[in-house]
Amino acid sequence: MKRIFHHIGLPTDQSRPGEVFIEATRVWISDPANDPYRTEYIRFEPDSPVTGPLRDMSHVAYRIEEMDVAMEGEEDVIMEPFVPRPELTVAFVMQEGALIEFMKFEGGETEFVNAGRKRRRVGLPERALEYC
Repeated sequence: MKRIFHHIGLPTDQSRPGEVFIEATRVWISDPANDPYRTEYIRFEPDSPVTGPLRDMSHVAYRIEEMDVAMEGEEDVIMEPFVPRPELTVAFVMQEGALIEFMKFEGGETEFVNAGRKRRRVGLPERALEYC
């Protein structure tokens, strides 16, 4: 399976320019396309329901072509595939102690749609909370 590096995700407690608020999980994220090192900064509100590795660890994200193929044989699934944005499906797994994010973009996209807007609010489907 082909994996293309997309970004590194780092938890932070500092606000970043252009970050986006994910209402359902009470998390702010920055757009890695706007960072010279492809870093996504993740800032959690105190009442965020996100716990465990997704909150405590950095992650490496890869673009993939087929989510089913990427997830095949994965034994340590942290978050099952879900759709945080219409153009994107993501999943998180642990591989040899490292947190990995798989990202499947739709419609030829390779970055977040509408990247770079200041402090946008983005919703998540209710089912995404099941995995937080």
